[in-house]
Amino acid sequence: MKILITGAAGFIGMHTALVLLARGDEVVGIDNLNDYYDPQIKRDRLARLSAFPNFRFIEMDIADRPGIERVFAAERFDKVVNLAAQAGVRYSIQNPHAYVDANIVGFVNILEGCRHSGVKHLVYASSSSVYGGNEKMPFSESDSVDHPVSLYAATKKANELMAHTYSHLYGLPTTGLRFFTVYGPWGRPDMALFLFTKAILAGEPIKVFNYGKMQRDFTYIDDIVEGVVRTLDRPAEPDASFDPQAPNPGTSRAPYRVFNIGNQGPVELMAFIEAIEEALGVTAQKDLLPIQPGDVPATFSDVSALSAWTGFTPGTPIKEGVAKFVAWYRGYFGC
Repeated sequence: MKILITGAAGFIGMHTALVLLARGDEVVGIDNLNDYYDPQIKRDRLARLSAFPNFRFIEMDIADRPGIERVFAAERFDKVVNLAAQAGVRYSIQNPHAYVDANIVGFVNILEGCRHSGVKHLVYASSSSVYGGNEKMPFSESDSVDHPVSLYAATKKANELMAHTYSHLYGLPTTGLRFFTVYGPWGRPDMALFLFTKAILAGEPIKVFNYGKMQRDFTYIDDIVEGVVRTLDRPAEPDASFDPQAPNPGTSRAPYRVFNIGNQGPVELMAFIEAIEEALGVTAQKDLLPIQPGDVPATFSDVSALSAWTGFTPGTPIKEGVAKFVAWYRGYFGC
């Protein structure tokens, strides 16, 4: 297949592209290489992909409507994986316009490209952040997600609504994937695992929010990619059992699906830090701080719908995943 991956220089984008390239798909990657975090790691990820003859890269912002229209018209993709987005909960409070440009304007450009060029399936990144103020655990796709607590979360919820509209109006199969705190080698430098590892090795204190009482459903990158590829290979279909008098938000009469991808078990932040300390052989200095605006105390995924649809259930143990990240970090930075 000929597959477009937006955000191809990103953490999940690179890993997804590697799997698709290795199995023989033709992959075209798009990324704007912005400076939200150090672009060098993005260039280094691209260097890994460029080793494959079946990979091509286009530097472009998905908010560039004429550019995206030209790419879709010229390439005629079979399927699309949209991972390009402005990420980060806290940054959305500081710079809301970046989220509208990338996550709303950019996403409608992708939807329009898929619609007009006969794309057979669009898989796109949503987020566990859509669950917002929900306190019922574990989070299920059948739950209402109408109470976001950050603009980032609101844009991801908007993506799901926009995708449903295109599935309903144009029969475009769309699958939204709600990722739960992704970590692993080549991870984002703005995420906790990267920040903690860097600070601990430098002998600096780490910022531990909510006084360490946070819980996250940390999900290893290989499990995320397995879920992405398996859903990509099985396009969304109308749900024959959908009841419009008691609608399930995760399915539809249209070819539309939403799935959680998580490790099915919240981990206390302190336990996560202990796994990092064990992998590094160093004890962290901890600066205990209150919860940040836009953050939620806990996340916990129900992945039964994903398992039923794809036959796959994530399950990489936290210590194993953290150890693999630390090994990569030491090798990448030579420390």
